[in-house]
Amino acid sequence: MRVVSLVPSLTEAVARSAPVILAGATDWCTHPPDLDVVRVGGTKNPKTDRILSLAPDLVIANEEENRAPDLAALRAAGVEVLVTEIRDVPQAFRELGRVLEACGVASRPRWLDEAEESWAALPEHGTRLTAVVPIWRRPWMVLGRDTFAGDVLARLGVDHVHTTHPDRYPRVPLEELRAAAPDVVVLPDEPYRFTADDGPDAFPGLPCALVSGRHLTWYGPSLAEAPRVLGRALRAARP
Repeated sequence: MRVVSLVPSLTEAVARSAPVILAGATDWCTHPPDLDVVRVGGTKNPKTDRILSLAPDLVIANEEENRAPDLAALRAAGVEVLVTEIRDVPQAFRELGRVLEACGVASRPRWLDEAEESWAALPEHGTRLTAVVPIWRRPWMVLGRDTFAGDVLARLGVDHVHTTHPDRYPRVPLEELRAAAPDVVVLPDEPYRFTADDGPDAFPGLPCALVSGRHLTWYGPSLAEAPRVLGRALRAARP
């Protein structure tokens, strides 16, 4: 079987579970670090001709990360495309199982068991925090309703203030973000690469947690360590 992945999370999941079947991946597929496959462009602008040249049996994609016209073009060329939808942690586990089954992975990988065990073992959070979660700067964009990352944070005891916003990734003026006066500002390093020198400066007087975007937004093997990694970053922001 030959598989092309257009989603970094799913690339890592397949590479960890059945590396020999992975024929291609996007330029943004950075894990595993030693991944050695044909690169097929970006998640939003894949090179469909290059994908077709690999003669894949299956292309795996995501309804949020990939564009419908690109996936339609692949289907029109006779390629089977599996599209995932992942809005919360339980759905991530279900969809990962579906992807691995479609890829012909015969037995459930240990990393998937470890990931589910990590999330099932989370304690109850008596005191909850409020957060603003920017994902982009210039213009400022934040997590809104119905997002995987928002569910990840909620399970860690952090409720972001735009969870009921009509948009999933709304643009919100910086002044409004500051005025929300959250307990913490969560700044991931992707898709925008917030750093200690680029991000906290916009929120003077507010605790800022610099977190791993991979652990906040990826649904793959990183899920196993995400509660520990993210929890440590959140605690460091509010010692």
